[in-house]
Amino acid sequence: MNYYVYILTCSDNTYYVGHTDDLEQRIKTHNAGQGAIYTAKRRPVSLIYHEIYPTKKLAVNRECQIKKWSRAKKHALINGNMQKLHQLAKRRAVLQLNCKWRIYE
Repeated sequence: MNYYVYILTCSDNTYYVGHTDDLEQRIKTHNAGQGAIYTAKRRPVSLIYHEIYPTKKLAVNRECQIKKWSRAKKHALINGNMQKLHQLAKRRAVLQLNCKWRIYE
C-alpha cells in the first residue's frame, strides 16, 4: 500500500498539506466539505502536488516537515524549483544560526 503527501490549493489561494492512503477519495472528501475543517471553509480545493511513500510513518513525517515551511518554500517545491528551495532552506538555517549566535553572545 502506498501513502501520499499532498498539497491542495484552496479557493482563497492558501495551501493545505495532508497525507492519505487514497488520494483520489481524499480530494473528493475535501471538496464535499467532509475533510479537514480548514478546507471545508475554503472549497473548492485542487490538488497541485503530491509525493508517494511506502509507509504511513514516512508520509506523516514528510507532511509535518512541509507544514513547517513558509509559503515561498512550499511554492518552490510545487513548481519543482530545487534551486529556490535550496536557497530558502539555507536562508532559514542562517537565520536560525544568527538567532542562536545572538543568544549565546
